[in-house]
Amino acid sequence: MQWLWLDDGFPIAETEGRIYSEILRIIRGEDMTQNITKGVKALLAEANEVVSTVSVEDAQTLHKDENYVFVDLRDIRELQREGKVPGAFSCPRGMLEFWIDPDSPYHKDIFNQDKTYVFYCASAWRSALSAKIAQEMGLAPVAHMAGGFTAWKKAGSEIEEVNR
Repeated sequence: MQWLWLDDGFPIAETEGRIYSEILRIIRGEDMTQNITKGVKALLAEANEVVSTVSVEDAQTLHKDENYVFVDLRDIRELQREGKVPGAFSCPRGMLEFWIDPDSPYHKDIFNQDKTYVFYCASAWRSALSAKIAQEMGLAPVAHMAGGFTAWKKAGSEIEEVNR
């Protein structure tokens, strides 16, 4: 089996010179069985309308304040590869709702404090959606960091290494 890479970096398996046309058809959106009525752009726009955004410059100051909890939503591979905001709490995006909810068997006490929660991810997409969900669940106050960890790094901010 060989792998082909589409222009957007998506891998497609190729076997004996045949590309699985069904996979390509789905990726290209041709004859989609599903009728997606709201895309990620609309979801992000809605989230950004109701969630506070913290600039990287403000975040650089706030992350040292004990009244703020920075929550890194990236997965462990991203953390190990890039590092994180010093002192940030790592919460994989897929566990957020379970860790926030005090009735969940997975609840984490860090989400039961009288503090401001600042969510971030790589580029502020997951964090916008996560902050909106957290806010809807009743966690308050919440915000997310503009530009995510990419902007944090680009600004020359301090980075904490995450060991493998």
